[in-house]
Amino acid sequence: MKFQPLGKRVLVEREEEATTTATGIIIPDNASKEKPMSGKVIAISKEAEGIKEGDKIVFAKYSGSEITIDGKTFLVLNTDDVLGILK
Repeated sequence: MKFQPLGKRVLVEREEEATTTATGIIIPDNASKEKPMSGKVIAISKEAEGIKEGDKIVFAKYSGSEITIDGKTFLVLNTDDVLGILK
């Protein structure tokens, strides 16, 4: 994949949505589910600081723009929308 974010932006692949609860109950596909607010950084712009490719990050709920590259959906976020890095 060849995508280079511009400005202070990062390209993020969201975590997979959970299909079962912690107690093992299967969540049907038609149930309204919240999209995960965390993901893996795939690419960063040259201006983004403090974040590197491969970091697992948490971001604001309604932030970013979804784009599709090679049939996969990604999220382009401003670095201001990144709340933190999961260690």
